[in-house]
Amino acid sequence: MATEKYVLSDKSIEDKSSIQAQYSKLEINRETYLERARDCAKLTIPTLFPDKGVNEATEYKTPFQSIGARGVMNLASKLMLALFPPHSPFFRLSVDDLVYKQIQGSPEQKQTIEAGLAKIEKAVMDNMEVSNDRVAVYEALKQLIVSGNCLLKLSEKGLRVYRLENYVIKRDPQGHVLKIIIKEGINLNTLPPKIRKAVLEGKDNQDEYKDKDLELYTCITREPNRYKLVQECHKKIILTKEYKLDNFPFIALRFNRIDGMDYGRSHVEHFYGDLRSLEGLSRAILEGSSASSKMLFMVSPNGTTRASALAKASNGAIIEGSSGDVSVLQANKFADFRVSFEMMNRIETRLNFAFLLNASVQRQAERVTATEVSLVASELQDALGGIYGLLTTEFQLPYITAKLAMLREQKLLPNLPKDIVRPKIIVGMEALGRASDRLKLLQFISDLAGTLGAEVLARHINLEDCIKKFAIANGIDTDGLLKSAEQIQQEQQQAQQQQFAQQALADPRVAIEAGKHITNSGKQLAVGEEGGVSIANANTEE
Repeated sequence: MATEKYVLSDKSIEDKSSIQAQYSKLEINRETYLERARDCAKLTIPTLFPDKGVNEATEYKTPFQSIGARGVMNLASKLMLALFPPHSPFFRLSVDDLVYKQIQGSPEQKQTIEAGLAKIEKAVMDNMEVSNDRVAVYEALKQLIVSGNCLLKLSEKGLRVYRLENYVIKRDPQGHVLKIIIKEGINLNTLPPKIRKAVLEGKDNQDEYKDKDLELYTCITREPNRYKLVQECHKKIILTKEYKLDNFPFIALRFNRIDGMDYGRSHVEHFYGDLRSLEGLSRAILEGSSASSKMLFMVSPNGTTRASALAKASNGAIIEGSSGDVSVLQANKFADFRVSFEMMNRIETRLNFAFLLNASVQRQAERVTATEVSLVASELQDALGGIYGLLTTEFQLPYITAKLAMLREQKLLPNLPKDIVRPKIIVGMEALGRASDRLKLLQFISDLAGTLGAEVLARHINLEDCIKKFAIANGIDTDGLLKSAEQIQQEQQQAQQQQFAQQALADPRVAIEAGKHITNSGKQLAVGEEGGVSIANANTEE
């Protein structure tokens, strides 16, 4: 993905056709989703989606309960672990088997190709770690859980996250992106002098714009075979760019897909009623407990005990008065909170299930195992239904496709034929499928061995193919790990020779018979003075 350069266009923009006007028209349909997102953020993490007009000095109100915040962070962490597991690639570059048959490639050529693809995979993962894409992905997942929508832009500097309030989107009935318009601020000092001059043309008091951010609109439109990008600032087109369909750097995400809708629905929105009820109950119990804990000492006005003396008296002091003149005023309403406590416990239980706070997978080690990733993926699929599959289709595949295209443009990766080499997601539900295949294969072998016996199993099972199937099911690359047929045959011959040598030392007649056999094959068996046995060519001249 080449570096963007601002180029001023001579095309004039009318008010009705400006990107700003298009943005204002499309943001009407977005307003309902924005209000819902702000309401969800107030019950979870208010800073994720603040109200209009807030700044760095704004003081956010903390919810009276922490279940919402814990649930969002926990669910985002589990999604992060399942989609982008650390220390292991989440994709694999594969070549179709039909291609191997067409080119009639040998096993050695296939191993060479796979080794080259493995190096490319490692280079991509190293770039992800250097660019800190995982930090942006975690932030995007929290935005998805709370607001249901998020926009990502892939660049050389890494991923950038846009909240729903910063962009509008238009989709077709199938959910494909037709148009995206982004609204953001830009400082004039970052623009080239020619562009800066054109933007400020006709403006009075141009000096006041030096330290002021101007509104920058970026419009991405889908065309038949490409995406077209146009940037506008003060109704001046300052950038035009085109992208191929397979290297589009913008990824518009949804948490819950609704057919015919341009925007998605959030996970928090589904449980908004429980969160709001828990917030009200938590506030009522907190305020009621504070009032009930207040305690007052009352002194009878007609008694002999003076209130001032009682107030000034220290612990253990002796004062004049009567104990009957003093009484204690307390609400004693703790029993009335029992119903509220029971209702809170029920709501917390439901929310714990909704946000996987009571999940069976618990971290017991610093490194994440493949089994843990599979269990997390299974829990996510059971709890969230098709959400996990939606993120795989709309997030993982577009991300890795754009990542590969960007690295190729930077000359960090070689050009690969897209019709032959394709990225394949190997985590998530596909990983669960491999785990299921492994269990089925293991059960099949165990049943055969237990029913027919090990000897019958050894005669009918191809050991080499069985080992490869187990390796594939576990996601292990067998290149250089398994011995070739030639290596196995050579080791067997060496073992036979050692056996002959040991037998020759024990019985000289064995050595004579072996010597005759080897001599007929052009070699000679020799027994040394100390009992050592060696095999040499019969025609060797000293």
